Amino acid sequence: MTIDHKMILKEVGDYAGITLGLLLYTFGFTVFLMPNEIVTGGVSGIGAIVYYATKFPISYTYFIINGILLIVGLKILGWKFLTKTIYAIVMLTLFLGIAQEVIPQDQNGNYVKILGEGQEFMSLVLGCMMTGTALAIVFLNNGSTGGTDIIAASVNKFHNVSLGTVLTFVDLVIIGSCLFIPQFGEVLDRLHKIVFGFCTMVIENFMLDFVMERRRQSVQFMIFSEKWQEIANAIGTKLDHGVTILDAHGWYTGHERKVLCILAKKSESTVIFRLIKMIDPHAFVSQSSVIGVFGEGFDQIKVKVKPPTEPTPPTKPTKPTEPTPPTKPTKPTP
Repeated sequence: MTIDHKMILKEVGDYAGITLGLLLYTFGFTVFLMPNEIVTGGVSGIGAIVYYATKFPISYTYFIINGILLIVGLKILGWKFLTKTIYAIVMLTLFLGIAQEVIPQDQNGNYVKILGEGQEFMSLVLGCMMTGTALAIVFLNNGSTGGTDIIAASVNKFHNVSLGTVLTFVDLVIIGSCLFIPQFGEVLDRLHKIVFGFCTMVIENFMLDFVMERRRQSVQFMIFSEKWQEIANAIGTKLDHGVTILDAHGWYTGHERKVLCILAKKSESTVIFRLIKMIDPHAFVSQSSVIGVFGEGFDQIKVKVKPPTEPTPPTKPTKPTEPTPPTKPTKPTP
């Protein structure tokens, strides 16, 4: 299979994953959050707040803010990210429009609450678990749903700050601004909306980080085997994976031997164990979780490095001054 075919399959897989995430997001939002009128963050939350304060249409606010953020995404994240973001925005708009027509309504035109009356908090938990997982699926497939996701992805590209942390800060500002909108009702009603909005923010971003970190989790293998050469060849050729060979010395036996050290994604663990068992069922294998792996094939190192300062040129030594002759002591007066 040529490289072009692999790239095409990778792109098709990304778009399929993005579509799956958008469908899950649509289901969680329209079935659990929207019927209970739960305040959310993001660009849609900004549009709702602007509408309640000025009656400016939500669709216009959503379009203007997303247009500005897409320009930022083009400059920072590139065309590849922008193309998938536009696809996600268009498809999510389409899915939400269809879902709003499909969801049953009561005689007053209100959406039916699937969990019944008085179950707002449980609806919030279920809905945010779905929307947070959906956002993680979209991000893991190199996409974005637009809006504040572009801000999070831009910050995450240059700084080692999780996506959920950035979204939490942005949503904190958006939801907190509901306190200053009189159209939300009395002060107590506004506080009630804000508390539910904060719960939405915490649960959704927790699920986002949880799924992202689980997907990116790495492990370290230490393999002790007499057939170390065959195992290394199999892992290097069949998995296209790097292997480090370490020299070891057994304390009890006193024998010199080789130990294979492998850093891999957790999702690759089953395949690696299968290869080891096929070659040497009696191999001694140690698997441990690592906090993070950075470098080629894994995550990038996202810390700022201060540019080296130019050394200051040495100062020209000054010419030593000649010592002053001692003064002649004066004769004491009687």
